[in-house]
Amino acid sequence: MKKGEALLLQYKEQLAYLFFGVLTTVLNYAVFWLFQQAWQGRHVLFANLLTCLIATAFAYVTNKVFVFHSPAWHPGFVLREALAFLSGRLFSFGIEEAGLYVAAYVLRLDRFSLWGLDGTMLSKIVVSFLAVLVFWSAFLSTSSPEAFF
Repeated sequence: MKKGEALLLQYKEQLAYLFFGVLTTVLNYAVFWLFQQAWQGRHVLFANLLTCLIATAFAYVTNKVFVFHSPAWHPGFVLREALAFLSGRLFSFGIEEAGLYVAAYVLRLDRFSLWGLDGTMLSKIVVSFLAVLVFWSAFLSTSSPEAFF
């Protein structure tokens, strides 16, 4: 077996987690942008709430099926597992909501744009990036990824 293939097999779970994390982030930004377009920049925090619910549901299913290969779909088990997964995301959601509140309603960054993106969307990107850094630092300090799933 080639060395590259051996490395892929060794880090398969981590690579899958990273891949689906990137997909979740892209979905998060795209859905938030769509809500911002539909609501003309209003309802920023509500748009972020809906966006996070959609992205979290996507992340839960993709992690369950493709990353951790969890076969159990019994309703009671799924409910416990989903609540544990959601609780891991609540902290980053709180960071995003607080950051977006400050950016949109205190600093009024929606008045500015850069590279074709308005200040609210740029704020969403920066704040969610910071939330991901916090989440990953907590993730890396645990002994296993299942602590967040």
